[in-house]
Amino acid sequence: MNKPIIAIVGRPNVGKSTLFNRIVGQRIAVVAETPGVTRDRLYREAQWEDKRFLLVDTGGFQAETEEDIVKEIKRQALIAIEEADIVLMLMDAQSGLTPMDTELNNALRRHNKKIVYAVNKIDGPKKEAALSEFYALGVDLFPVSAVSAYGFDELMESMTKDIPLSEETVAEYPKIAIVGRPNAGKSTLVNSLLGKERMIVSPVAGTTRDAVDSICTYHKKKYILIDTAGIRKKGKMAKTIERFSFLRTVENLDRCDVAVIVLDASEGIVELDQKIANLIYEAHKGAIILFNKWDVVEKNTETLKALEISIRHKLWFMHYAPIMAISALSRQRVTKIFPMID
Repeated sequence: MNKPIIAIVGRPNVGKSTLFNRIVGQRIAVVAETPGVTRDRLYREAQWEDKRFLLVDTGGFQAETEEDIVKEIKRQALIAIEEADIVLMLMDAQSGLTPMDTELNNALRRHNKKIVYAVNKIDGPKKEAALSEFYALGVDLFPVSAVSAYGFDELMESMTKDIPLSEETVAEYPKIAIVGRPNAGKSTLVNSLLGKERMIVSPVAGTTRDAVDSICTYHKKKYILIDTAGIRKKGKMAKTIERFSFLRTVENLDRCDVAVIVLDASEGIVELDQKIANLIYEAHKGAIILFNKWDVVEKNTETLKALEISIRHKLWFMHYAPIMAISALSRQRVTKIFPMID
């Protein structure tokens, strides 16, 4: 797979090369107080939290003049923008917002690219007041100091969030398949574990048609969460897309390390839940059984115990699987899943 390309663009002397050096982790681009030191595009491989990409340093984007060198620098910057998957527009807090910044922003918006905007030379919270005039561009801004690294982690996290992890890195992470009947709350659980709306959550059963992988971090340890399509009864799988979803779920059970079986506690365990559990058992996978939607169940001190007895009776072959009651919607006890996985 080709590595994504991130291009750093901006006016001369805003700190592009200093930031470029910080990202790649070594002094490669020449840094000087004189504007226009970087003339050609400079490429280097870089990595952030196991995400690998090509980083491009460009010359300062300047207004058109009669000088050939200025035209060439601008041409090189425009080529970098065309090549890039992600563009980082860097501005200078000390100079303030300039007409050239506005012109460059307008030029970038004509490209169908992900654009990240950062204001450099802000080395602490007290300096963030300088951001106010830059909001005239109508974009989200990241305050950063390429010299001191203030705001650097937040900028890199946002800039690389859509870059996939390398296959070598992904292979090292535990793979957790979230399985169960349609509308049991699998995607809501994944969203709760990730802390964001990664999946489309809908009251319509079967919203998730295919398995979707997400990287989840808990106490600095990473996991791959596989949100699978809901498994239906055979009579409802006549359509090709439903049959395909079922087969993909079976495939994802094969590649996971641990399967989390999501049951709808408001409905109890049904025959289809037994069949899903049997798929996991036959695949020789570790398993965790979750009673989801615990927040809407009318219960007393004996309710959970009664459900556990029912589970152990109907899923007698999965005596090794721990059982826990959760609410994916309210996030009740969801983080306790990770110690079970480990």
